[in-house]
Amino acid sequence: MATARRPEKPSQVPANPIPSSSPAFGTPVHPINPRRTAPIRAPPGLKPAPKPNVLAILLPPAILRPLAFRTFTKKHNLTLTSSALQALATFVGKHCGSGWREEGLAEKVLEEVAKSWKKCGGQVIVDGENETLRSILKTLEGSMNGGRLVQGSNLSRHSSFNFGPEMNAQASRPTLDSNTSFGMSSLQVEDDEDDDDLLKDPREWVKVIGAFEQPKLVYNVTQKHFEKSTIKPSLFPDPSHKTEVFRQRYHIVHQRILRNETFQAPTFSTARSATLNRTGSIATSQMNSITPIANLLGRTGSTHLLLGMLTVSATGALSLSDLTGTIALDLQHARPIPENGAYFAPGMVVLVEGTYEEDAGASSSLGGDGGIGGTVGGKFIGFSVGHPPCERRTATLGGAEELDKNNLAGPAFGWTDFLGIGSQRATGSRMNKIASKLLDQEKAHNVVIASDLHLDIPSTLSALRTLLRSYTPDPNDAHPVYPLAIILMGNFSSKASLAGVPGAGSIEYKEHFDALASVLADFQQLIAHTTLVFVPGDNDAWPSAFSAGAATPLPRKPVPQLFTNRIRRVVAEANREVWGVSKAKGKEGEVIWTSNPSRLSWFGVKGEMAILRDDVAGRLQRTSIRFNKPAPDVEDEMPYAPSAQQNDIDSQDTMDLDIPSAPAAAAPKQQDEIDDDTQTARALTRTILSQSHLSPFPLSARPLHWDFAHTLNLYPLPTSLVLADAEAPAFVVKYFGCTVMNPGSIDESGGRGRREGRARWVEFDVRSCTGVVRSEG
Repeated sequence: MATARRPEKPSQVPANPIPSSSPAFGTPVHPINPRRTAPIRAPPGLKPAPKPNVLAILLPPAILRPLAFRTFTKKHNLTLTSSALQALATFVGKHCGSGWREEGLAEKVLEEVAKSWKKCGGQVIVDGENETLRSILKTLEGSMNGGRLVQGSNLSRHSSFNFGPEMNAQASRPTLDSNTSFGMSSLQVEDDEDDDDLLKDPREWVKVIGAFEQPKLVYNVTQKHFEKSTIKPSLFPDPSHKTEVFRQRYHIVHQRILRNETFQAPTFSTARSATLNRTGSIATSQMNSITPIANLLGRTGSTHLLLGMLTVSATGALSLSDLTGTIALDLQHARPIPENGAYFAPGMVVLVEGTYEEDAGASSSLGGDGGIGGTVGGKFIGFSVGHPPCERRTATLGGAEELDKNNLAGPAFGWTDFLGIGSQRATGSRMNKIASKLLDQEKAHNVVIASDLHLDIPSTLSALRTLLRSYTPDPNDAHPVYPLAIILMGNFSSKASLAGVPGAGSIEYKEHFDALASVLADFQQLIAHTTLVFVPGDNDAWPSAFSAGAATPLPRKPVPQLFTNRIRRVVAEANREVWGVSKAKGKEGEVIWTSNPSRLSWFGVKGEMAILRDDVAGRLQRTSIRFNKPAPDVEDEMPYAPSAQQNDIDSQDTMDLDIPSAPAAAAPKQQDEIDDDTQTARALTRTILSQSHLSPFPLSARPLHWDFAHTLNLYPLPTSLVLADAEAPAFVVKYFGCTVMNPGSIDESGGRGRREGRARWVEFDVRSCTGVVRSEG
C-alpha cells in the first residue's frame, strides 16, 4: 500500500539574509550568521551618486521643428535637412525624455550641437548623413546625465577622487566656455598648425578643380541661400533642366541686385535728412524698385525699371523676359550705360528703364512666344539699358574687407562652400595665417598662363622654349624660385583634330604631344618644381571629332590620356632625376589635364582663378545689339546706379589695364583717346563680370551641358579670371577686385615665320593678385 509522504518543514530563513545570487533559478539560500557579518559600506567620497533615470519617448521631428528652427536658423544661420532633424529628434527623445520642452533640456542640447557644428567648420546646411554630426551626437551622449549636459564630464576621472581643499579649489575654477564645451575637445577639432608645419612648399596648397568635380549648388528663392542639389548631374538630363539653367541665372542676378544699396529702402533718418536738404519728397527717388513685367498691364504711360533677359521672338523681334512674362522692346531711342563700354546681346540679364505703352495688336505680332506668364500686350519703350551692378567677392563671402562702408548688407554667403574646398567663415582665417607664413614677401609666387599652343606649328614650340627658359633659374643660385604653376591652354592643334582634316588624324595628334614632351624634357629642373596644367580647346579631342572645330558644349572634358602618356613619363623621369639626388624637401612636379572651364585655388578660399578657353569677344561682337548714336548733350547716366559705379570713377573700381602696346608708366588716356584694343578689353571685362557668367548667350549661340552649367557661374566673383580669347588683344584688367587676363597667342608671329621664337604670356602673382603681360624672344 502507498505510504503517505510527510510534509516538509519550511526552512528557517534569517530576518535579514543576504539575497541569493540567482533567486529566479531557485538557487538554494545559505543562511549566514548576521552577527558575524559586518555591513559593507562605501566611503563617502567613493559612493556613486544615484543616476536619475530618463524615460525615453518617441519625439516626432515635426514637434521639434519650431525649436530647431529658432536655434539653428535664427540664431546660428544654419539650415537643417530632414535627415538632420530626424537625428536630433531621436537624440532628444532618447536622452531628454518628457521634460525636453518644460525644463528646457532640448534647447540646451540643440545649442551645443549648433556651436559644435560651426566649430568643426561645417557648412551652412546641416546634413544628417554627415559624419561630423554623428560624432557630435555620440560625444554628447556620454555627457548627458538625467537629460542635462554636465560640464566637466569629459575631464580625467582622477578628479573625482580629490577631497578637501583641492576639490573645493577645483570647483571654484571657471567653467569651460561654450566654444570648448562638450563635443569640442572630444572631437579633436584643434586650430594648431602642427600638420601645417610639414607643408613648407606653397604648391601643397594649390589645387586644380575640374568642372565635373565642382559641387552643384542651387539657389533657394524661398530660404534665400544656396543648397546642394540632390539630383546627380548627367550628360543626358531631363528636358525641364534646360529651363532651370536660365532660371538660376536670373535668381542669382536678382538677389545680387536686391543686396545693392541703391535698391534698398532708405531708413527714416536718411529720408528725413534728405527732405530737409532738398525740396519735395525724396523717398521714391532714393530707392529704386524693379517692376515685374506682368505688373505693367493697365499702367500705360508710366515709367518703370525692368530686370529681364534679352530674347528674340519667333518673328525676330527683340523682347524682354522675366519669371512673370515677356514684353516687346523698343530700343530705338535707348542709350547703353556706359556708352561703348559694354556689350548687350540676347541671353543677357539687363536692366531697362523706360515707359510702357499699351497696344492691343502687339501681342499677336510676337506669335505668343512669351515667358511663364505669357506675352504682355503692348511694348516697352526703353530710355537706357545697363548691366546689373557688380558685387565684390568680399561683399559675398566676407573677409578682410567685411566691414567695408560700401558693403552695407554684410557678407551674404560666408558659410557656403561653392567649390568644395571650405567656406570663408570656416577656414578663411586659418588659410590667411598659413598663406602669410608660406608666401615670402621678398619672392615672387607666380602662375604663368599661355594660350593657343598650336603644337603642329614649329614656331609655337620655339616660343614655348622661350617661355620655359625665362623661368629656369641659374644653376649657381642658392635659392632658386620656380613658378607655382604653368597653365598651357589650347587649341593644341591649329586644325580640328580627328575630323577628317588632312594631317590632323589621331596619329598626327599624338605626335604633336610627343614633340611637346621632347621640349619639356630639356627643362627637367623646371618641370620637377612646378605644376603643369593643360586646358583643352575646341579643336582638341574628342569633341573635335564631330564638331569639326565649331563651338562644342561646355564644359568639356580634358584631353584623353591616350595622347598624353609620354608627357606624364617625362615629368616622372624629371622627378626621379632631380629629387633622387636632392636632399631638399618639397613637392615634386606634376602634370594635370583638366577640363574647360576649370578652377585653380590656392590656400583654400583665399584665392580662386577661373579659367576659360573660348572666343568670347568675337561672339559678343557678332550678336550684340547696335544702338543709335545719342545727342552729344545727353549725360551718360542711369537712375538705377550711382555714376561712380557706372563710370568707374571710384579709385577701388577703376579698371587698371596692362596693354603691351602702351608703356606701363604712361598717363591714362581720355575717353576719346582710348584705342580699340583697350576699349575691347574694358567692354569684355565689364560684360562678363556684370553677368556673373562665363557664357551669357542663348544655347543656340553657345551650347552648354544643362546639368553642368553651374560650373560657368562667376558668383561669387573669383580673385582672378583667365579669358583665353584668340580674337581679343592681350590684356590685364582689374575690375571690382577681380583681375581679368587674356594671354593672347603664345606665338606672336602667328605661325607666319616672322619673329620666330618670340613668346607672349601672362604672369600672375598670387600674393599681390596682380598680373602683367610679358613678351620675350
